[in-house]
Amino acid sequence: MNADEERIALFLDYENLAIGARDELGGMEFDFKPIAEALAERGRVVSRRAYADWSMFDEDRRMLTKSHVELIEIPQRMGAVRKNAADIKMAVDAVELAFERGYVTTFVICTGDSDFTPLVHKLRELNKRVIGVGVRASTSALLPAACDEFLFYEDLEGVEMRSSPDATEPAKAETGDDVETLAGLIVRTLGGLQRSSSDAVLASSLKRAILRKDPTFSEAHHGFRTFGELLRYLDNEGTIEMSEGPAKGDPVVDFPARGSGEQQAFDLLVSVVSDLQKRNDAVLLSGLKNQVRKRQADFSEKRYGYGGFLQFCKAASTKGLIELTWDEAESDYVVKVA
Repeated sequence: MNADEERIALFLDYENLAIGARDELGGMEFDFKPIAEALAERGRVVSRRAYADWSMFDEDRRMLTKSHVELIEIPQRMGAVRKNAADIKMAVDAVELAFERGYVTTFVICTGDSDFTPLVHKLRELNKRVIGVGVRASTSALLPAACDEFLFYEDLEGVEMRSSPDATEPAKAETGDDVETLAGLIVRTLGGLQRSSSDAVLASSLKRAILRKDPTFSEAHHGFRTFGELLRYLDNEGTIEMSEGPAKGDPVVDFPARGSGEQQAFDLLVSVVSDLQKRNDAVLLSGLKNQVRKRQADFSEKRYGYGGFLQFCKAASTKGLIELTWDEAESDYVVKVA
């Protein structure tokens, strides 16, 4: 057995998940297989338990049994009483397993119910990684932020949404600004990792750091099948640079070497500021990037390894090309040619 392999315990608040899928996803029937396949990519599942009044889910219990899920029966009671019984039983079992099975490294809590947030906090306090799974529309805003990673069920590969007259329109393709926002997140995180450690940044470390910032992050939301595919796209764009890492499939991620292209970008900045100074008393940082893009539509400071336009301008200031002065009245930087 690989000592570095994640060992996963899965807990399903089945009524929450199945009813959420039915009510929020066009009446679709819940399918366990997409969850099983998503977890198989993350490690070895050593325990699978689902909690419900199974008299309500006769067909589902057959599907789960075939997937080797242990069915925990919650006695028939009315309304909130039964719900609370299921919540308490699942939480007690999860904490008990955390103490008794020290080799379990990751707990997957399948629910959208905010009542499980204290359980997530406790498991993380016990040094366990926690992944949440829920239906987006029926998931409390409190729960994803508490987890190390949160997967929305409808975004998992293999989940087929039913179309209906009342269904919402599909998401539109990513705009240029969306892609730039994504690149900015990658660049800022990479820069932070490089500042905090002298070690090379691996793709796997970069993904974990991004998930710590945003547990709901998924490259699939941006049209990429894998995180590696996303990194290759940014590599081709010149935003980052990848090289072979110590392990196959886990490359080193770095910023591209800065050369003449960066100097041309600084020259462009100086030229734009100079022209604006001739027409205005003060050139403010806000709006300056748009002015630069009017001159060069594909300009992006991220191509040269900067996490944001302010960082790029500060680098130009350090080189003595421009001056940056904070203006309290404007609550902004004033930019001048040095």
